[in-house]
Amino acid sequence: MGLISGIFLGIIFGIGLMAGWKHMMQYRSTKRVAKAVDIKLLGSLNRDDLKKICGDNFPDWISFPAFEQVKWLNKQLGKLWPFVAEAAALVVKESVEPLLEDYRPPGITSLKFNKFSLGTVPPKIEGIRVQSLKQGEVTMDIDLRWCGDPSIILGVEAALVASIPIQLKDLEVYTVIRVIFHLAEEIPCISALVIALLAEPKPKIEYVLKAVGGSLAALPGVSDMIDDTVNSIVTDMLQWPHRIVVPLGGIPVDTSELELKPQGKLTVTVVKANDLKNMEMIGKSDPYAVVYIRPMFKVKTQVVDNNLNPVWNQTFDLIAEDKETQSLILEVFDKDIGQDKRLGRAKLALNELEAETLKEVELRLLASFDTLKVKDKKDRGTITIKVLYHEFNKEEQLVALEEEKKIVEERKKLKEAGVIGSTMDALDGAASLLGSGVGMVGTGIGAGVGLVGNGLGAVGSGLGKAGRFMGRTITGQSSKRSGTTTPVNNVQENGGAKPL
Repeated sequence: MGLISGIFLGIIFGIGLMAGWKHMMQYRSTKRVAKAVDIKLLGSLNRDDLKKICGDNFPDWISFPAFEQVKWLNKQLGKLWPFVAEAAALVVKESVEPLLEDYRPPGITSLKFNKFSLGTVPPKIEGIRVQSLKQGEVTMDIDLRWCGDPSIILGVEAALVASIPIQLKDLEVYTVIRVIFHLAEEIPCISALVIALLAEPKPKIEYVLKAVGGSLAALPGVSDMIDDTVNSIVTDMLQWPHRIVVPLGGIPVDTSELELKPQGKLTVTVVKANDLKNMEMIGKSDPYAVVYIRPMFKVKTQVVDNNLNPVWNQTFDLIAEDKETQSLILEVFDKDIGQDKRLGRAKLALNELEAETLKEVELRLLASFDTLKVKDKKDRGTITIKVLYHEFNKEEQLVALEEEKKIVEERKKLKEAGVIGSTMDALDGAASLLGSGVGMVGTGIGAGVGLVGNGLGAVGSGLGKAGRFMGRTITGQSSKRSGTTTPVNNVQENGGAKPL
């Protein structure tokens, strides 16, 4: 009887053991299938999906294996940083200070470094991606993050206000730096470097401004002015498609192929604005519009006095260097004694335009492109424009490039002569700069009559008539409050070149 009971219990135990084993295997199989489904779903996520999940500050190498970790480089950079920081501080100060002067906003008379040190905390390289996008070149993308402790004090001066030292605190930089190595057959095998900040993801430079021994209230709007200056320098000099070309010594190289070239012409007609915000205690705002693709080439309309629904109907020709990444910026200001107040701004991406197709657009004005910084949520009205994009052929491209360089030089001359406060000042009017018919931004300066006769008001032989237009504009009819110039649509009547 005991033997039969033992056999029976053994059979029951064996069956139970087999059933348990089968259940465990089925459970593991189900978990593996579920995990494989999850991994497949994670693998299908793109960059935008990961940004929504992780935020903007996730390292690129987590989601894109093409970005390799470089812990060894960060370790060496930490050791070298005290020496690198000291040398880099001198280079940055010498390079950036002239840019601060060139891009200085009209309300500030002087903007210089009183103190500049990069601190003791080195930047961190989150990842590096190396790729060959073009024969004879190697492209390296460097994902850089820096939450450092620099000591930066700006000396800011404005009209009738003594210099106020302003400290930049809590500086944070998030960007991807693109370095293109132009290869050569001779040692050191690299003839030139092209350096730029990628437009996507957009470079983020965050900081806090604090007056040293004073108050920012002494310079109303100075925080916004400095923000605009920093943003203008980054977008106009460093952000792709703009780039810095550095030839390396010892190897002759033609850098013209590496430089940014004009790609097309954008003809912009600023038609009107509606329901603008009133900034006046008595009466209404006196609006005018500033138009540009690059901050260095700003132009503006005439001022319409005491009107919240101004009609301008003025046409300007602007140069576009990269249709896929650049945007047309429009800003509306209230002309006032002292500092003009910005009523709103709007942006139109050039990649939304079709070549040789006229397009009319009504854009809503915003207080700022950074919606997180907007405190005033009130409606600021709209601005209506007409735009036409023309793509250059090779000949037009070369001519426009030379004329663009001349315009930069002439703006610098006008600044040195005191006609304009900085090369960033928006200039009145628009005219064709090229005798061959390729259009660029012309200028009708609202001051400095004597300089026109000295040749500073015209660029090249194609501006003989435009020079006479400028002379008439300076001495012509002006606004009661603002001293504005003759409207641009009178250019042809005054002997100026026809808008293209």
